[in-house]
Amino acid sequence: MARQSNRDTYKYQFKVGNRIVHGGITNDLDRREDEHKQKWPDGHIKKVGRRTTEDAARAWEKEKGYS
Repeated sequence: MARQSNRDTYKYQFKVGNRIVHGGITNDLDRREDEHKQKWPDGHIKKVGRRTTEDAARAWEKEKGYS
C-alpha cells in the first residue's frame, strides 16, 4: 500500500468584497486571516478547494502568480 502524503496545507484567497487582494497558501487559515486584516480590515479569507500537500499547493500558488 502506498504511503499517504500529508494533506495539511490550505490554498486561499483574501478578498475585500468580491475583489481578490491577495492569495497564497497556509497551514492555519485563522492566523493568516488575522495577519491580512492588519492591512485590509474589511477583508475575509476564502479557502480554495480542499486541504492538499505542500508541493501541490506551491504549484497552484506559482500557477496563479501569487508567489
